Amino acid sequence: MRRRQVLLGAVASLGAVPPAFADTVMKVGSTPTGIPFTFLNTKTNTIQGVMVDIVTEVGKRSGFPVQVEPMMFSTLIAALTTGKIDLISAAMYITPVRQQQVNFSDPIYTYGEGLFVPKSDTKDYVSFDDMKGYSVGVQVGTAYVEPLKKVFSDVKVYDTIPDIMRDVNAGRIQAGFADYPIVAYNLKLGNFPDVRLVQTYKSTMVGSIGIAVRKDDPALLAKVNTALAAMKADGTIKVILGKWGL
Repeated sequence: MRRRQVLLGAVASLGAVPPAFADTVMKVGSTPTGIPFTFLNTKTNTIQGVMVDIVTEVGKRSGFPVQVEPMMFSTLIAALTTGKIDLISAAMYITPVRQQQVNFSDPIYTYGEGLFVPKSDTKDYVSFDDMKGYSVGVQVGTAYVEPLKKVFSDVKVYDTIPDIMRDVNAGRIQAGFADYPIVAYNLKLGNFPDVRLVQTYKSTMVGSIGIAVRKDDPALLAKVNTALAAMKADGTIKVILGKWGL
C-alpha cells in the first residue's frame, strides 16, 4: 500500500476526518505528442493542453497539486497500475479492456478516428472498403490497433501520431489512422504540409476520454468526478475546450 493510503487510513482509524489530499502531490501521466490534448511545449519544457488544464483544475478544486509526467502513450496504464503515477490525463479512450485494469472518471470529450493520406491522393474515401490492400499506420496502445488489423493485412504500428504523419508525408505508407482532433490540430499548425485529412471519411471507432485512476483508489476517483461535474455545470470544461479549438 502506498504511503498516502497508509497515512489516510491511520487518520481515519483515529476517528479524524481524512485530509482532502492537500499535502500530497499527485503525479499525472500525459503524453508529449497528443496536441491539443497533451503536448510538450518546447519553449517552457512543460506538458500542456486540454487534459493538462482539466486535471490541473480538478486538482485545485479537490485540494491537491498535480505534477505532470511526460510518458509514451503505450506505457501510461502500466505506470499507473505500478504506482509510478497517480492519474492518467491524456487522450485515452474509456474502453472495456482498459476498464479491467484501471477506473475511469466520467467521460470528458467524445470523438472518433481520422483518416489522413498524402495530399497528392485526392480520392474521397468514405469507409475501409475504399482502401482495400492499403498499407496503413496506427499508434501503439490505442483502441484503433486491433480493429484495423482485422481489416488490413499491412498495419504498421508507430510510437506516436507524428511518426505516422511523417511516414504518410513521405509516402512510406498509403494512409494513417489516429485521433481526429490531434491530426486536425497538427495540420492546422502547418505541420506535415503534404498530408491531407479526409473529410469524407466516416469514423467507425468513436470513444470518450476520461481521467484514469487505480482501482484501489476510489476516494481519488470520487474527488475527480465531483470536480468534473462542477466544471461541467459552471462551463469551465467548455471554456478549456474552446481555448484549444475543440
